[in-house]
Amino acid sequence: MTTAAAGRPEGPGRGTRDRGLAGLRRQTVEFGPAGVLFLAVVFVWEVSLTLAGVQQFLLPRPTVIVGSLIDEWPILQRGVLYTGFEAFAGLVLGTSLGVGAAFATARWATAREALMPIAIGASAIPILALAPITSAWFSAESPLSRIAIVTLMVFFPVMINTVRGLTSVEPEALELMRSYAADDAVVLRKVRIPHALPFFFTGLRIAATLAVIGAVIGEYFGGPRYALGIYITSEAYVFRYPHAWAGILLSCLLGILFYVAIIVLERLAMPWQTAQHRRDS
Repeated sequence: MTTAAAGRPEGPGRGTRDRGLAGLRRQTVEFGPAGVLFLAVVFVWEVSLTLAGVQQFLLPRPTVIVGSLIDEWPILQRGVLYTGFEAFAGLVLGTSLGVGAAFATARWATAREALMPIAIGASAIPILALAPITSAWFSAESPLSRIAIVTLMVFFPVMINTVRGLTSVEPEALELMRSYAADDAVVLRKVRIPHALPFFFTGLRIAATLAVIGAVIGEYFGGPRYALGIYITSEAYVFRYPHAWAGILLSCLLGILFYVAIIVLERLAMPWQTAQHRRDS
């Protein structure tokens, strides 16, 4: 009986549990050092400011910032939702326009040669300098001004990276598809788009953080009182620096949330890369 039992294959429950533990170990190894470093920085920040007696208007302690965050949460909650909507709407619109322009640019060589230098040069323009102009175009209370800023900031990294992915396919892969008499639509679907996905998500990760930056800084020139950008500037103006730092902390967390969401979306869209990463690790 013992020998027969030992020869039986493992049940599905144990295999699932082992895979779950392996995944947990991978996540710990991957994100553990960053978490430890973050806690160490917060600890050193708190202790050093306390021992040095640094004034709160210069740099508040983390515990003071968290206390202000709790006290001001009813206002900050509205600000996170408002600024998050502006960043998300601009991210979606800028990504859609960037991908559409990338497909058109990659399809026609003449358009690529004419538009790519312009796009690369335009990406160096300080888009945030246009914030006062967009505020004049739209009402200061309207989110359209910040959405336009975010759209412009997102458009260029998404477009440039997507074009690079669509046009840098290996010639051997294209020759193989032509040997199968595949038309342009099949080549696009089977070769170019899968090859462009890593480039696209690289640009999208950059765009995710730029979206929050554009929304917050764009609010410096207009917006409701509870918007994060207005809240940070107004609280700093009246020397309530812990409140301003609480708004900055939420802005950082909002940017991290956007970034993590893009990473999750990337893993869902490219499961083969996740499997390859697991094999390599």
